[in-house]
Amino acid sequence: MTGRLDGKIAVITGAASGIGAGTARLFAAEGARVIVADMQVDAGRALVAELGDSARFAEVNVLDEAQIAAAVDLAVSEFGQLDIMFNNAGIVGAVGRISEMSVEAWDNTISILLRGVFLGVKHAARVMLPQNSGVIINTASTAGVLGGLGPHAYTAAKHGVIGLTKSVANELAPNAIRVNAIAAGFIATDMSSPERLEQVVPTVPMRRAGTSEEIAAAALFLLSEDSAYTTGAILRIAGGR
Repeated sequence: MTGRLDGKIAVITGAASGIGAGTARLFAAEGARVIVADMQVDAGRALVAELGDSARFAEVNVLDEAQIAAAVDLAVSEFGQLDIMFNNAGIVGAVGRISEMSVEAWDNTISILLRGVFLGVKHAARVMLPQNSGVIINTASTAGVLGGLGPHAYTAAKHGVIGLTKSVANELAPNAIRVNAIAAGFIATDMSSPERLEQVVPTVPMRRAGTSEEIAAAALFLLSEDSAYTTGAILRIAGGR
């Protein structure tokens, strides 16, 4: 590894598994200290044990503003600052035909996928503004730029994440805080069933699913000095889809 994140402090939501775990491992390997923020307590603590002194666990349900605020505050109290906020936690959420979807399922999906990102951005900005530095990355999706790739609530929320990313990037740019999003395509994680892989992979021009490590590498680029003039960008990592 190159030590590209030496001395940097990161909070990653949804960090106990999938994209979040892959990102936490890469960030730590590159020299960052990481707050593993997740509601999966056992998996989160196991990852922290794997990463050692460079990581701490925070139990976080992104529906709970106090828990997100506490994870940010833990980064500051344990490691002295906050340089990176990766708002990654998510679910597939409500599925089905629009005429049959319940309001409760819709609201829960929008809250986790969009409100949760808003809260992460809000509390990262609270700490980053006084220091006039920081990078915020939001996990979006190719369903946030196209219709028909995901369920309705998921698609609406991811469009919202992209809009929020662009809007906040404009506000925070004068304070040297960069805000970007990764529009991930189909990424093979523990939640990916063989049936879903078989269904989706033929629709991807590169004819394979992406990996958590490839999303982590994209995040690393957005954090590095190589992207120092990049904010408000939506980086599509989707095999050409």
